[in-house]
Amino acid sequence: MSYSNSIIFGPIPSRRFGISLGIDLSPSKKQCNFDCLYCELEGAKTVDKMDEYPSVENIINEIKNSFEMHPKIDVITLTANGEPTLYPKLDELITEINKIKANTKTLILSNGSTIYKKEIYDALLKIDIVKLSLDCISEKCFKKLDRVNSSVETQKIVPAMIDFSKQTKNDLVLEILFVKDLNDKIEEIELLNKAINQIKPKRVDIGTIDRPPAYEVKPVTYEFLENVASEFKNINVNIVYKNRPKSMQTYSEDEIIKMLKRRPLTAEDIENMFDNQSKMTLNDLIKNKIITLINSSGVEFYKNLKK
Repeated sequence: MSYSNSIIFGPIPSRRFGISLGIDLSPSKKQCNFDCLYCELEGAKTVDKMDEYPSVENIINEIKNSFEMHPKIDVITLTANGEPTLYPKLDELITEINKIKANTKTLILSNGSTIYKKEIYDALLKIDIVKLSLDCISEKCFKKLDRVNSSVETQKIVPAMIDFSKQTKNDLVLEILFVKDLNDKIEEIELLNKAINQIKPKRVDIGTIDRPPAYEVKPVTYEFLENVASEFKNINVNIVYKNRPKSMQTYSEDEIIKMLKRRPLTAEDIENMFDNQSKMTLNDLIKNKIITLINSSGVEFYKNLKK
């Protein structure tokens, strides 16, 4: 079977990672060890390994061709119609990409389900930005929302993420997608908060359904995501929400300092919350080295320097 025309998608602009060249490691069909209720792909029986996939040589040739046509690619994104870490030659592929990528970064978008397997763990250490999903902590939630394949040992996922975060020299980003009446319960949020504080990722992206899902499930509100973000203290939390509401207000210097002490805010948060006067106050705080602006894996955060 020939995959050459469907392996590559893009380059496309990504709000969080720049100009991205997508690599689909399962272009012919959905191959995933999760069947998430919110998935934008059609529901499908879960698998524990891929049985159809493009060769490493084919993928590398496609990347080289893309570089010739589009020299300004910021990131090579490994993804799949399903779960990219099920690709059986992942380590070899990453090694070959690293030989040709030059200043381009590598990124993988994974559901995090295989990180406790040594060969996957070691391969992920070679990737510049590892973005893993973590929608659930409890076994009950994993089974109900992510609908995991029986091969997945869910209790091993968080401990492996904690170890990985300590060992990697690169960026670890977590993503949580909240679904109404499933992982939005207080108990699950408390478990997620505890796990995130142990994992210590560079950034956590939280969001909800914004594309037609495979099954009949509903999104949570923006207000819910804001409340969750305020629970995740001292963590770079990026709220991902289409058409997020604007609520321009005036904040005093003291209010801004206290707000950013609770949690860092993204540049997008500031645009949606701060009026012009507040932005001027924020700029003064930056000049006086009370607040700083940092880049966390492509997303800018305003942080309080005074603890």
